[in-house]
This record gives sequence, C-alpha cells and structure tokens, in this order.
Amino acid sequence: MAISTLPPSHAAQHAPAPAPAPGTSKLGAVLRVTSGNFLEQFDFFLFGFYATYISKAFFPTDSEFASLMLTFAAFGAGFLMRPLGAIVLGAYIDEVGRRKGLIVTLSIMASGTVLIAFVPGFDSIGLLAPLLVLAGRLLQGFSAGAELGGVSVYLAEMATPGRKGFYTAWQSASQQVAIVLAAALGYALNSALSQQELAAWGWRVPFFVGCMIIPCIFVLRRSLQETEEFSKQKHHPSTSEVFASMRQNWRLVLAGMLLVAMTTTTFYLITVYTPTFGKSVLHLSASDSLIVTLLVAVSNFVWLPIGGALSDRIGRKPLLLAVTVVAILTAYPVMAWLASAPSFARMLQALLWLSFLFGMYNGAMVVALTEVMPKEVRVVGFSLAYSLATAVFGGFTPAISTWLIDTTGDKAAPGYWLSIAAVCGLAATLALYRRRQG
Repeated sequence: MAISTLPPSHAAQHAPAPAPAPGTSKLGAVLRVTSGNFLEQFDFFLFGFYATYISKAFFPTDSEFASLMLTFAAFGAGFLMRPLGAIVLGAYIDEVGRRKGLIVTLSIMASGTVLIAFVPGFDSIGLLAPLLVLAGRLLQGFSAGAELGGVSVYLAEMATPGRKGFYTAWQSASQQVAIVLAAALGYALNSALSQQELAAWGWRVPFFVGCMIIPCIFVLRRSLQETEEFSKQKHHPSTSEVFASMRQNWRLVLAGMLLVAMTTTTFYLITVYTPTFGKSVLHLSASDSLIVTLLVAVSNFVWLPIGGALSDRIGRKPLLLAVTVVAILTAYPVMAWLASAPSFARMLQALLWLSFLFGMYNGAMVVALTEVMPKEVRVVGFSLAYSLATAVFGGFTPAISTWLIDTTGDKAAPGYWLSIAAVCGLAATLALYRRRQG
C-alpha cells in the first residue's frame, strides 16, 4: 500500500490562484463551499422519500414490489457513476483548483436536478420518462463523485491547526440541513394535500424548490477563494499524472473504500430509506416516518461536529475502532427490537441510536480519509474511495434492504447489511493505521 510521490515539474501548469485574504471569514467559507453539498443531498433524499410516487409515475408495473425495485435501481444507478465522476472531475479539481472544480460539479448537478423535476410521467411520454429520469440520476451521480471529495478537501485545507476534524465534519453536517428542509417540506405537503394530489403532482413540488435554490448556490460558489494550501503548491499534477498515482495507490483507495462503507450504509439507511421502511415495512404513517427522519437529521447535525472535534482530541483511530465494534454488536439487535413491535417511539429511539453511531464515526472518518491520501491527488483519491463505497454499499442500501426483507421475511434484515459494513470499517481502520505506523 505504498504511497507514491508525483514527479516534480519545472513549472506549474497553471498560475496559482490568489490565496484567501487574512480577514476572510471561516464561517462564510464553510457556508459557501458546503452549499453545493446541500443541494446534492436535498435531491437525493427527495428521490428516496418519494420513491413510492416516483415508481408509479415513471416505473409502473403490475407489482408494487417490482416498481419500487426499479425505482431504487435507478436511484442506485446514479451511484455507479460516482467512481467515474471521482476520477474525471477529481483529477480536474486536483489540476485546476478547488474553486473552479466545485463550480463545474455544481453545474452538472444542477442539470440533473432540473431534468428530474420536469420530466413528464410514463402516461405522457412512455419509456422516454424512465430513461430521462435515469439520465438525470446519472448526471447527479457523475457530479457527486467529486463534489463530496472536493468539499471535504477544501474544508480540511482551510481548517485551523488541530481542528481539521471539526471543520471537515461540516461537509456531512450541511447534508443534514438539506434533509431537515426536505422532510419539513414533505410533512407540510403531506398535511396539506390528499394522497391523490401527492401522487398526481404534489411530490414534484420539493423538486421545484430545489431548482429555485440553484441560482443562490451558484452565487455562493462563485465567491469562493482558492485554498492557501493549493495555491502554494508548486506543481499541480496533470490528468495523466493523477491516473498514474491512482494506479500505484490502488490498495490505498480500496482500503479507503472499506473505511467509508459504514458511513454510506448507515447514512442511507437512516435517512433515504427510513420513510419507505416506516411506511411500507413497519406500516407506520407517512407523517410519523417524516418526523423521525427530520429528528434523525437534527441528531446527525449535532453528533457530526462532536465526532470530528473528539477525533481531534483523542485521535481518529481510537474513535473509529470503538464505534465500529459497537455497531457490529448492536445494529441487528436494535433493528430486531424495532421490528418486534413497530411504533413511532421505537422507530425514533432505534434510529437515533444509529444516528449517534453515524455521527461519531463519520466525524472522524472524513478527515481521516483526507489525511491518508497523497496531497497532490487528495481530491481524486478521496473521491474515488468514497464513490466506490457509495456505489458498492451506500447507494444500493434501499434496494438491498428491500430485497433482504422480501427474501428472508425478516423486517430487521437491514441490520445484517449494516453489520457487514461495520466489519469493513473495522478492518480498514486497522489496515490503514498499521500502514501509517509502519
């Protein structure tokens, strides 16, 4: 798992961007860089929450299960594009800079958002409807492949000494704000509209809101300044050099993917899949599921920076090891306890526990992943590891959970999937930190 060093260059291929002014507000920079992350998660959550309506609008079949599986397959397909986006756009960001690259990722993401929001239903344009929805998801996935890595690296590079964990945790925390807004919108619509109105057109309203947010985010992103660390680099690697480094460091990327597995699986289980799980599996009301999702997002928002700050104090490795062991021991029992007597109170307690595990683990994991990657290819290395984990584990968590429950007849079966992801995180933590100490 050797970490290669890129060859020196006689001159940088691009003139360095001006470094941030000393008086630049750290809070303002955090808000500007995480705004695109907000949009990404807002749209992803909407797709998962309104999966039952989307399945009927774009993927109608004689079987509700088949329609739902097709919808979650389209949702998961976007994650298959993430590794490609991580390589192509991540290499671009490492070459031209964080600011320029993040504006490009936002542009691509916005295109997918607008496409999904305005596609007519299957009844109007037939097979073209699901194909266009799929195209929108693929665009979003391609963009997201480098968006998250670019944001995380930007936050790590702008952080004050000794507080990288705390600053980097706001990448994930911004996503929780998106979930709170999306869940609140969903709750309001669910209260104001009938089920027939929601199925016919109401589910599109939050997507239109997402489209209206896009111009504001562009304004915020354009005001970003390049990070001082990137500006001081004398050599910005070319795309071919980035690819060469990734080939030499494939073991590091693979270990990084396993490190991220628990984060992505837990996150998509307790946020995107929760509304469908509560409504279709536990037979709770849509309103109850939305309230739980909203409270889980608030809980995530609280625990993420605490996890990052704690990792700054005690180290990344102890926190990562402790949380993965606890997750392995408790994931299935907690889900089984919930499934044995489903209720709003039990669902809230179970998911708040998983939220605690997610926040503490992810708060340490994101900054750890930025630290183990060679700095010259930090964005593409981080993005590729994260995207592979999302494609293999997280993105298909709703589909895999649905399949596991249908196959086994066990409503708690998603707990098995989360336990497997936690084992991957434990193994990766041991491998990565053994290598660093060696």
